Amino acid sequence: MEQINNIQVVPCTNSNYLRPFRVHYNQNGTKKSWDFMQTHDSVSVLIFNTTSHCFILVKQFRPAVYMSEWERSKPNPLQPAEEGAADATPTEPKVPQEGQAGDTSKETSSPPNQPPASAGVTYELCAGLVDKPGLSLEEIARQEILEECGFDVPVTKLRKITSYRSGVGVTGSKQTMFYAEVSDENRVGEGGGQPQEGELIEVVKVPLHEAMTFAFDESIPKTMGVIFSFIWFHNNMSPKYKISTNV
Repeated sequence: MEQINNIQVVPCTNSNYLRPFRVHYNQNGTKKSWDFMQTHDSVSVLIFNTTSHCFILVKQFRPAVYMSEWERSKPNPLQPAEEGAADATPTEPKVPQEGQAGDTSKETSSPPNQPPASAGVTYELCAGLVDKPGLSLEEIARQEILEECGFDVPVTKLRKITSYRSGVGVTGSKQTMFYAEVSDENRVGEGGGQPQEGELIEVVKVPLHEAMTFAFDESIPKTMGVIFSFIWFHNNMSPKYKISTNV
């Protein structure tokens, strides 16, 4: 999907998306402490195209997944460099930039043992953060469908599936999942997310008859939301439409 190089890990001292805390408390008379992250809640949407009988997912590079995969292959734990330091040490030997000493090929190369970019690519439901004051969850979900997948879906056509807690050991944030049916007539753009916000998203179609095979294929990196939503569709929508999801 992308070439990933010049990786550098530094402490995160300021973020618009997460804040680390440590809470101290007593539970049944026992003193305890726990580290957690304060993050935004989110919405996700299972999108089904009734014209082509396929699910619409998004595929994108996730740095956290990529670094987790890389760390598994390293003998030593991750050691972040100091943020903003001029001589900060990357997690692996730094690749020379074009024009720098050591740049003889005019091309960047990967450090030893660096995994391919595909190691950090995941298949996901269309989703977004609840970070827009004044908008309902349905309105945020509608906006994400338009930006990421290119379909214009009225808020009234969104069906709430459920809400649940994710990352309960670290964040405890709440995600609300919706279901939306679209057709080719609803498509008004290519999707792909907002490049100005750093998003680089590929829209992916999963044929309905391959959905459950896709969901349980461990060689395909995906979120739990994809698996759960496909099962939900099989139990709730397939009987109604008399559609087989190849279970």
